[in-house]
Amino acid sequence: MLLNNLIPGIIEAGCDEAGRGCLAGPVFAAAVILPEDFRCELLNDSKQLTEKQRLELRPVIEQEAIAWAVGSYTHVEIDEVNILNASIYSMHRAVDQLTIRPQHLIIDGNRFKPYPDISHTTVIKGDGKYLSIAAASVLAKCYRDDYMVLLHEKYPQYGWLQNKGYPTKLHRQALVQYGITPFHRLSFKLLGTSIIAED
Repeated sequence: MLLNNLIPGIIEAGCDEAGRGCLAGPVFAAAVILPEDFRCELLNDSKQLTEKQRLELRPVIEQEAIAWAVGSYTHVEIDEVNILNASIYSMHRAVDQLTIRPQHLIIDGNRFKPYPDISHTTVIKGDGKYLSIAAASVLAKCYRDDYMVLLHEKYPQYGWLQNKGYPTKLHRQALVQYGITPFHRLSFKLLGTSIIAED
C-alpha cells in the first residue's frame, strides 16, 4: 500500500516525469500535492497501470489534489541540456506552476537539482511507494501521451499512437525508412539497434 507523505504535517509535493527513454517529443513532468487523508486503491506507479486506468485516475487526481501542475522540456531543449537535466528542469517547471507552495518535494529516482528554497528528498522507485509521486507519474504520462497522439496525426508512419515515441521495432524501422522528423531528439542514438525499455 502506498504511503501519503514522507514527512507528515507539512505541505509536500510529489514529482515524477515521463518520456525520458523516448526518441521523439518532449519530456513531461508533474508535481502533485494531495490531501493528507487522500485514499485511492487504484493509484500506483503509472507503469503498473493500463492506459484505461491512467485515464480513469487523471480526473480523480486533478479534482482531489490540493494543487497540481505539469511542466515539460521540448526535444530541442533536451538536445541542449541532456535528458537527465531536462527531466529535472521539467519538474522545476511543474513546481513553478503550483498554486500552493510546497514545503518539501519528494522526487522519484535518485537524481535532482535543488529547487530554490524548498527542501527535497529523492526516493528510488518512489512512484510505487508514495501516493503523490504516483499521482505525478500518472499526470505526466497522460499529458505526454496526449501530446504524442497529436504528433501522430502529422507523422503516422512512426507508430506514435501506440509507442508514444519509445524505440519500438516499428519506430526504429520507420526511422530507417523515412528518416527523422523535426520532433526527434538529435542527441539520442536514433538509428541504433538497442531497444530502451519504457520508463
